[in-house]
Amino acid sequence: MFTLFKNADVYTPEFIGRKDILVGGGKILAIGENLEAPAGYDCEVISAEGLKVVPGFIDAHVHIAGAGGEGGPSTRTPELQLSMLVEAGVTTVIGCLGTDGMTRTVESVLMKAKGLRAEGVSSWIYTGSYQIPTPTITGDVGRDIALIDEVIGVGEIALSDHRSSWPNTDELLRLVEHARVGGMLGGKAGIVNIHLGDQQEPFQPMYDVIERSHGMLKLTQFFPTHCNRNDYTLESAKEFAKRGGYIDITTSSYPYFPEYEVKPSKCIPLLLEAGIPIEKITFTSDACGSLPGFDENGNLVKLEMGLPSANFRELM
Repeated sequence: MFTLFKNADVYTPEFIGRKDILVGGGKILAIGENLEAPAGYDCEVISAEGLKVVPGFIDAHVHIAGAGGEGGPSTRTPELQLSMLVEAGVTTVIGCLGTDGMTRTVESVLMKAKGLRAEGVSSWIYTGSYQIPTPTITGDVGRDIALIDEVIGVGEIALSDHRSSWPNTDELLRLVEHARVGGMLGGKAGIVNIHLGDQQEPFQPMYDVIERSHGMLKLTQFFPTHCNRNDYTLESAKEFAKRGGYIDITTSSYPYFPEYEVKPSKCIPLLLEAGIPIEKITFTSDACGSLPGFDENGNLVKLEMGLPSANFRELM
């Protein structure tokens, strides 16, 4: 059985014009103009006039095995469902643990990633959680990354946040070094995914690591997320990107915290106007992660859950 989409506006990801797309056996077989249905085979022809066809989205920060719990056991969020990804056009995810490195496990994230792969989704994970020392599968961050196919880095490690373990520079440096060497041995990036909190100058711990290493480690080893948490974090993110780092914008939180979050779709022009290359900017949903609100005394007063569809909403 074949399917032929006619006259779609096709992005690969650059716009290549109005094209036809022939699909069969779960694969794209051809993209071109004036394609015809294969003779002698069943083929459904669908008009895609006025519709956009884009590659599947990569969502590099998803709590695939659930997260949350900041308000007690009843506030634990459920694990990701395949239907949530399909509806959002997401075909690749990177899973992470999050706040709860105490009652949840990296093993559960790994098994969920294996399950998603079996369902046809490209899936990888970060080992670890908010905390340092951080939970692992083999007992060492570097070994997890080097030995386990699905593990590409460590995170999300919380910095500048009241839920952080407040690692000193040497502790963070040692973690980054283990991730880097594990990545080298395993042929991976060895990324350190960083959760940014509300503290002023949230990127300073990363700068301190680079300085302590005498520049032998680079800012590109870090992948800080929640860079649109507030105005001053976004301003600090501009400087981080100008120094060579990557910055990640969280798409799911703005509707729940519009009083201080910067709307993701507005971040792009602001960052481009500041001279940040588009290649240094990513969007992730933080799907199935809790989106907690705390009062001035650190008490939980509100909790929502992110969805993969947030990326699609902000991009479109």
